[in-house]
Amino acid sequence: MINELGHFALVLAFVLSVLTGTLPLFALRRGWHGLAHLAVPATMLIAAFVFIAFAALISAFLASDFSLALVASHSHSAKPLIYKISGTWGNHEGSLLLWIVILALFGALLAMGGRGMAWALKIRTLAVQALISAGFLAFSLFTSNPFARLDPPPVDGRGLNPILQDPGLALHPPTLYLGYVGLSMAFAFAVAGLIEGRIDRDWARHMRPWVTAAWCALTIGIALGSWWAYYELGWGGWWFWDPVENASLMPWLAATALLHSTIVVEQRGTLKSWTVLLAILAFSLSLVGTFIVRSGLLTSVHSFASDPARGVFILGILMVAVGIPLLLFAVRGPQLVSRGDFNIISREGALILNNFLLTSATVVVLVGTFYPLGLEMVTGARITVGPPYFDATFNPIMGVLVAAMGIGPLLAWRRGTVPGTRRIITISGVITVVLGVAIAMATTAFASGISIAGIAGIGLLIWLGSAIIADITYRLKPAKAGVAARAARLPAPMIGMWTAHFGMVVFLAGAIGNGLFATEVVVRAMPGDVIDIAGRQMTLRTVEARQGPNYITETAVIELREDGRMLAVLTPEKRFYTAERQTTTEAAIRPRISGDDYAVLGDGTAETGYTLRLYRKPLVSWIWAGAGIMAIGGAVAGIARARRRPLSTRAARPADNAYDTGSTAENDDDAAQKAGV
Repeated sequence: MINELGHFALVLAFVLSVLTGTLPLFALRRGWHGLAHLAVPATMLIAAFVFIAFAALISAFLASDFSLALVASHSHSAKPLIYKISGTWGNHEGSLLLWIVILALFGALLAMGGRGMAWALKIRTLAVQALISAGFLAFSLFTSNPFARLDPPPVDGRGLNPILQDPGLALHPPTLYLGYVGLSMAFAFAVAGLIEGRIDRDWARHMRPWVTAAWCALTIGIALGSWWAYYELGWGGWWFWDPVENASLMPWLAATALLHSTIVVEQRGTLKSWTVLLAILAFSLSLVGTFIVRSGLLTSVHSFASDPARGVFILGILMVAVGIPLLLFAVRGPQLVSRGDFNIISREGALILNNFLLTSATVVVLVGTFYPLGLEMVTGARITVGPPYFDATFNPIMGVLVAAMGIGPLLAWRRGTVPGTRRIITISGVITVVLGVAIAMATTAFASGISIAGIAGIGLLIWLGSAIIADITYRLKPAKAGVAARAARLPAPMIGMWTAHFGMVVFLAGAIGNGLFATEVVVRAMPGDVIDIAGRQMTLRTVEARQGPNYITETAVIELREDGRMLAVLTPEKRFYTAERQTTTEAAIRPRISGDDYAVLGDGTAETGYTLRLYRKPLVSWIWAGAGIMAIGGAVAGIARARRRPLSTRAARPADNAYDTGSTAENDDDAAQKAGV
């Protein structure tokens, strides 16, 4: 009965989505305001029906209701509770329903919120969002029904894919989907603005919280996926340029560009056409990721399905979602007049450079992901595009971007640099040169085989960190009220920007430290053997059988010592899941701020020895810490800006000093500069 209720709720949500996506737009065109306003309660009803359907599916997994084909295929009665819950979205049908749940949730949040938003823009945005929901609900109902029945039901299920039975995978998909669906809100705002023919600063102010939320969620989601791959897959890496990894990176790059271009629209009323186009393309790239994961077009450990029919359906959604808005953009885009009264050397110019570099990086990743597929279709030849391609193309672009990140915040809106810029750049440059030379000498860079690119990466890391510190120091220089009072008056968006940029510094420190100084040893060891790695000793004591909740293991006991002092006992495992009849590898990791000690157990016996892969990975945990700090910074800036009054209603007031604005606050543009955006 509960399953039928869930299925019926999905049908009702689909019907309501179609009506909500069409009737309010027609009503606004005819001036029937009463009918148009029904979009708000209808959106709430859609959310309620979708939540009922998702709750019914979770209930079926918790009850191990194997009469549902989805539960029978992806669950087992002996599976731990947390994996019964996460198993709901650890498959194609369930993850698609989770996507729809988040679509409905975001639509409901806009319906309940949107304080100060023009009601016509709100209605149109809700209508576009409802049409997106209708497309995915149709996909779920017609090709991927999560409530399909089995008759007769099996005695027990086949279980969840063992590599998905992990706490990280309970969090990674929902967080990533929050980012993807957040971009759907930006898309809905863009299309609604084009329909209305009005893209202005108020439009950007209401759209930017959704873009910020999407960017933060994508940052955390990608970081969680990278962290999961690092400790679960047992290959010791954190990024492999896998096609599905690339598919999540492209929307993140586009969202980063969109976030910065929205700033320009909100503060200066320029880059309108480009921002609308970015909003369309960013969501389109998230649909590309969905297409890759579910079509079987590209092979990846992340793929949910390999059904070409489903791929065709998603491709249809993608073509409609891209084609119609781009056609609308071609008609309305030329009418979007933007201001161009700014110097190239200004905050606007820096943000345009930011967008150019991020867009270029997105194109590089797109080509690297799909070129092998296109080549195979045309010539039949199969090639792999991996790290060498991205090292030669993607990394230089991002290097220029990091260099620009140290200068962009020092520029004023419209008219060049602010006082103190030259001093900050000089100080940062001197620090970069001095520390760079010192580090190169201390590590005997050339003698140890560190490349020029590695040295350049270290230099960029020092440059960005010193620029942030110099900027903060200059802004906090003692005034009459003292440093503490000056710090208290700093705008929260500025603090958020510093935090996000500092997160990039931490991320780079982790990526560069791990990339340049990691150590790997692969050996065939017998119990009692001692292996030296990075000045430490790992002793294989024994390999023993153990029993888990729903698996049995071969567990190695490895003692880690340094100068005879016991540091830890590592227990890497090979797990055999009896229900799924699959074997997985579980790495043993000793995480520390200075770096991780990492051990993986391979094949072998007590007679022939065991294969061990041992790693020392300096600063690797800083990669995920940096991503977390970036997300926190984005959230701080986003929340602070969401609480601000519209720029058009704020009276201009004199600046604290010329450094904040570049001059006195003559108008809203100058007042905006005080906010550090």
